[in-house]
Amino acid sequence: MNSQERLTVAVLMGGKSGEREVSLNTGGQVAQALAAMGHEVVPIDTRENSFIGQLVDAAPDVAFICLHGRLGEDGTVQGLLELLGMAYVGSGVLASALAMDKVMSKHFFAHAGLPTPDYVHLRADDRIDIGTITAALGEKTVVKPANEGSALGVTIAHEPSELDAAIAEAFRFDDDILIERFIAGVEVTVGVIGNDELTVLPTLEIVPEHEFYDYESKYVPGMSRHIIPARVSAEAAAECQRVAVEAHRTLGCRGMSRADTIVDDEGTVWLLETNTIPGMTTTSLLPDAARATGIEFSELCERLVRHALEGR
Repeated sequence: MNSQERLTVAVLMGGKSGEREVSLNTGGQVAQALAAMGHEVVPIDTRENSFIGQLVDAAPDVAFICLHGRLGEDGTVQGLLELLGMAYVGSGVLASALAMDKVMSKHFFAHAGLPTPDYVHLRADDRIDIGTITAALGEKTVVKPANEGSALGVTIAHEPSELDAAIAEAFRFDDDILIERFIAGVEVTVGVIGNDELTVLPTLEIVPEHEFYDYESKYVPGMSRHIIPARVSAEAAAECQRVAVEAHRTLGCRGMSRADTIVDDEGTVWLLETNTIPGMTTTSLLPDAARATGIEFSELCERLVRHALEGR
C-alpha cells in the first residue's frame, strides 16, 4: 500500500464489554490520528447490532478495531469481518481468541517452552479447596478472570484467608478463573509490531501508584509511570523482548501485540499474558514505547493500517 493513499477506515469502538469507556477513548484518538494522516474515517460504535449495517454501508478499505475485552478482542468481531471480506487491523480469529483466554494461552506458552507462572484453573461449579491451591501455588497468589482485560476482577490474595473473597470477585466477571503464583519483581511490557517481519519495541517498565497495574493505574493520568527502557539488566531486557516475539508467534498474532512480563529478583523473566489489541490512549503503553523509538502516534496508526493490508 502507498502510505500516501487516501483510504476509508472504519474505526470500531465502544462495544458491550466492561472496557467500553476505554474503547471509546482509544477509538476517538485513533480516528483523530488517521484523519490527520489524510484518511476518511468512519467511527462506528458496536454496542448495538445495527453497527453491522453501518459497516457494510461504509464499505471501508480497512477496519481498525479499537474494542477491548469480550465481543471485540476475543475473535468475535474478527470473525464477522472475515465473513464480510473486510481487511482489519490486528490478529485473526484464532489468535485473538487464544490471547483473550488466559488459560488457553498458558497452555500454548507452556508447549512453546515460554516461562509462565504456575496456576490453578477453576470453573464456576468446581469445588474450591484453599489448602490444595496454597500447596500448589504458595501463600501469595493473583486471582483473575480468564476472559477479561484491563485488570477487571483481578485481586492479589496476600494470604490464603483472602482467597475466598478474591475468587468470588473474579467469578463476578467470568465463569472461568485462574489463580496464579505471585511473582515479585519489575513489571515490564514489550510491544511487537508487524506480520512476517517484526519490529520489537523497547522494554517499558510499569510503576503503578497502587499495589499492581490495576484499572485506575492503566487509565487515570498520574496513576502510573512508564520508564523506557526498563530498569533491568541487559540480559533480562533481551529476554523480555525474545519472550514477547515468541509469544506473538506462538499465538499466531498479526499487526501488533503487547506481552506483559515480570522480571523477578534473580533476573528470571516470567510471561503473564499477550494482548492483541493494546490500549491506544494517551496513557497507554504501546504508543509510549513506539514514541521512544521515534514513531509518533499518527505514524503508529498508519503503520498498523498498512500491516492490515499486506498481502491483500
